[in-house]
Amino acid sequence: MAHNPAEVAVGGIVLAVAAGFLLHAGSMTGLGPARGGYELVASFRSAEGLAVGTDVRLAGVRIGAVTGMELDPATFRAVARFRVRDGLDLPEDSLAAVASEGLLGGTFLEIVPGGSPMSLAPGEEVQDTQSAVSLVTLLLRFVTAEGGDGAAAGTEAGKAGE
Repeated sequence: MAHNPAEVAVGGIVLAVAAGFLLHAGSMTGLGPARGGYELVASFRSAEGLAVGTDVRLAGVRIGAVTGMELDPATFRAVARFRVRDGLDLPEDSLAAVASEGLLGGTFLEIVPGGSPMSLAPGEEVQDTQSAVSLVTLLLRFVTAEGGDGAAAGTEAGKAGE
């Protein structure tokens, strides 16, 4: 069974392109080899939507990725480990928030820098966190809210202004 050299060459090219796609996909999701930076930790009541590979953003710019997610059995909180690129000295009073790109968009971990002169060291925990806000929960609160209280408050405010 002899193989045509052209077939072998085309097969090699296809395998090389497939390997390139896999490496690119792995690096985009954070599953590829570590590319520097330092790791931080944050604990959330709800980390709904976060997963390994989720973007970490500061001012809308990608600065890293989530590298691990686990549940702390002692506190029942979600613990997210994430990597931030080198050269960013985040203030120790920075906020880590689970944010959404929109109603139908994806979720990302947003870093809001604080004003402290002290910086977070590699491996430290971001103390100030904001959990994911569930759209379903917000809608249920809106739908089940009693309209009488809001209407009465608005009427009283209107009478006071007269």
